[in-house]
Amino acid sequence: MSLSPVIIASGGANLASLQFALRRLGVEAPVTEDAAQVTEASHVVLPGVGAARNAMTRLRSAGLVDVIRQLEQPVLGICLGLQLLFSGSDEDDAVCLDIISGHAYRFPQSADLPVPQMGWNALRRVADSPLLAGVADGDYAYFIHSYALAQGEYTCATSDYGGVFSAVVQQDNFFATQFHPERSARVGAKILSNFLNL
Repeated sequence: MSLSPVIIASGGANLASLQFALRRLGVEAPVTEDAAQVTEASHVVLPGVGAARNAMTRLRSAGLVDVIRQLEQPVLGICLGLQLLFSGSDEDDAVCLDIISGHAYRFPQSADLPVPQMGWNALRRVADSPLLAGVADGDYAYFIHSYALAQGEYTCATSDYGGVFSAVVQQDNFFATQFHPERSARVGAKILSNFLNL
């Protein structure tokens, strides 16, 4: 297995900031769609910005859907990357990776809570996860998203935006954050560091 983590090229605009956040932790993580490079990586990051169906189309065209499902090293989904790990999304009725059972729903629009949610929101720990070592109840992270996953047996931390949703999930070697750790200051750096230390 390669010593290098990799970032899957999911088409998101946040790849450079994610690379920079990892670089601050002393790690160079290439962005790739190469199945062999993903398979051989020490850690795999699946980021995402945009629409679930488009992201899945890109993963299929790169031959990465089955590759991701079969990974045994630590995998970290970020934002849309979290939603892609689940069964599907209400967004364009997208069929996702189905690694974790669940379906992303769209936040209901309201005058008080505009959609997408954009900004800082508090985390509430609900289960232990190595990803959350050193992260306290009430710590804040930066979110930008219109879709979310309900709290379930996979949920390690929640946030609330007109209702409780999953902010951090874990199933086996698959971890994910609905927020952007690369934009979440100290808390985000700690979570990325915890992931790299898995």
